[in-house]
Amino acid sequence: MCGICGILYPCQSQNVDRTSLAIMNRRIVHRGPDDEGFFVEGEIGLAMRRLSIIDVKTGHQPLTNEDENLWIVFNGEIYNHLELRAELEALGHCYRTRSDTETIVHLYEQCGRGCVKHLRGMFAFAIWDRRRKSLFAARDRLGIKPFYYQFDEKTFLFGSEIKAILAYPGARAELNPGVLAEYLAFGYLSGAQTMFAGIRKLLPGHTLTIDSAGQLNIEPYWDLNVPVEEEVRPREYYVKAYR
Repeated sequence: MCGICGILYPCQSQNVDRTSLAIMNRRIVHRGPDDEGFFVEGEIGLAMRRLSIIDVKTGHQPLTNEDENLWIVFNGEIYNHLELRAELEALGHCYRTRSDTETIVHLYEQCGRGCVKHLRGMFAFAIWDRRRKSLFAARDRLGIKPFYYQFDEKTFLFGSEIKAILAYPGARAELNPGVLAEYLAFGYLSGAQTMFAGIRKLLPGHTLTIDSAGQLNIEPYWDLNVPVEEEVRPREYYVKAYR
C-alpha cells in the first residue's frame, strides 16, 4: 500500500508551497513507511509515500520519463507491466528502472489518456504533463485503490485519503448532509460524493483531466458489460439466480 497526494493551482499565478504539500503527505505516512518523494514546480506539486515492493532500489517516486516532461505519482500494482514493457521497448522507449510505475509513464507517452485501457491491475495515479500543462489521473476498473479530490475553481487537491486533503492549510471538514440518508440506509455511498462537503471520489473505471484553464473533465473508460435479458422468465428463476 502506498499513498499519493498533490496540489494544482490552475488559472492563477500561484506557486505550490512545498511545506503545505509535505503536511498533506505526512498525514498518509502509514500508507508508505519506506520512502517519500516530492515534485514541486510552479503551480503543481506531487508527493507520495511508498511501500517498496517492486524495484525497491530504483523505484523512487515521483518518477519521470526520459525528457522529464511527464511526472507521475502512483499507488498500486500493474500485473502486466513486464509484457507492456517489452512492447514499449520495441517501440523505442528507454527505461531507467525496473518499476511498474515507469511503464505507466511510457504508456502515456505512447497512448495518451487511452493508456488506462491497457493496464491490468489495481491503481490510482496522477501524471503531470509539462507540455500540455495538465494533470491526468485515473483509477482502476473496480476501484481497489482510492482517489479523492477537491476543486473550488482555484485550488485542486487530491489524495489517497480524505485526511490528506483536510491537512491542506485552511481546509475545513464539513458534513455533506445530502448523502447522510443513503449512508445510513446502505452503509456506503454509491456515487462520487463523500460525507465531506466539497470532497469527491474519482469513481472506479474513470479518468480525470484538469488543465491550466481549470477545465475539469471526468470520463469513464470501462464498465461491466451486463446485457439486458429480453426473455421473460418465471419469478423462481430470478430468485434462484440471485441466491
